Amino acid sequence: MLLTDLLHPGMLEALAGAGHGARVLLADGHYPASTAVGERARTVHLNLAPGLLDVTSVLDVLLRSVPVESAQVMVPPDGEPEPPAIAEYRSRLSAVPLGTLGRFEFYDAARSPDLALAVVTADTRTYANLLLTIGVRAEGTLTTR
Repeated sequence: MLLTDLLHPGMLEALAGAGHGARVLLADGHYPASTAVGERARTVHLNLAPGLLDVTSVLDVLLRSVPVESAQVMVPPDGEPEPPAIAEYRSRLSAVPLGTLGRFEFYDAARSPDLALAVVTADTRTYANLLLTIGVRAEGTLTTR
C-alpha cells in the first residue's frame, strides 16, 4: 500500500518518469485536450460528470506528491476580470512564481515536448487551466523505514 494521497496508477507512472523541468497540465472541462496536449504526455481523464473533481482538488493532491518550482495560468483577454480559479491557485502556490499566458500561448506551452502529464478534470469554471513545472526534491525529504 502506498503512503501517498496520490493513488491513480496512470498519474503515478507519468510523474515517476518525469524529472526536473517536466510539466504537468491540469485542465478544466472546457480544455481541448485532444488537440492542445504534447504528444509525449500521458493524458488522464478524471471528468466523470460536470463539476465532479475540479483542478483545485487535483492540485492539492499533487502539491503533496511532487515539488513544484513554477506555474502558469491561462488568462482571459485584456479588460476581462481575473477568473476566481486563479486566486485559488495563487493562494495554494504562494511560494511558487505564477506566470500568465493568453489562451493560445497557453495551448502552445501545453503542446511542449516537456509535458509529461495532462489531467483533464470536470471543472466547469472558465480559465481554470494550470500548467505546473516540476522542481527538485529538497534534501532531507527522503524517508526510510
